[in-house]
Amino acid sequence: MQIFYAPDIATNPELPEEEANHCVRVLRLNEGDEILVTDGKGTFYKAAIRRANTKHCEISILENWRQPALWNFKLHIAVAPTKNMDRMEWFVEKATEIGIDTITCLNCRFSERKEVKTARLEKILVSAMKQSQKATLPRLNGMTDFKRFISEPFDGRKFIAHCEEEEKPLLKHVYHPGENALILIGPEGDFSTEEIRLAEKNGFEAISLGESRLRTETAALVACHTIHVLNQ
Repeated sequence: MQIFYAPDIATNPELPEEEANHCVRVLRLNEGDEILVTDGKGTFYKAAIRRANTKHCEISILENWRQPALWNFKLHIAVAPTKNMDRMEWFVEKATEIGIDTITCLNCRFSERKEVKTARLEKILVSAMKQSQKATLPRLNGMTDFKRFISEPFDGRKFIAHCEEEEKPLLKHVYHPGENALILIGPEGDFSTEEIRLAEKNGFEAISLGESRLRTETAALVACHTIHVLNQ
């Protein structure tokens, strides 16, 4: 069954305009047809279309249920957005499909992109959430200064993946299943030495993601996938 996203469905049983247009004009659903809706907060709603309108598609909620937790840890990846936004969009989509709680756009010294318009990324998050049949929308934080970000509290293990030539353990050798994880992924030019040392002073552990030199978005996805594999 097609999944629709309506963040305010609990108080306003109506599909947002974009979802209503897709439901009525594209899928040609009509009054009485049943649909599945999520609020993006962990709950699914089975509903029937009460008024099929491309701008105001009113629905009647038949039943609702919480989706069981799909993983028992919190995963937050903070990544420096790539110059080519297509690559960042690819990461956001695939990480949502695999499973992630929070994505932060990190502004670093060598960042190729200093500004990010989050509206497009939010749409990709919603689409990937629905496609992968999840009921919880990952949180997306816009461009955030590196120094400010690393000083914020986090309840779990904190890692920084960088390319400086020093002995670093693989993520899979230091992370323990069930732990909350925050992982920093730098820009194509890597984190600066100052940023690495500052992160370490703030409790971040330096880790490696393998022998290959990875692009930013690939490294971020490898980190996401590694955490899930270790928790299987």
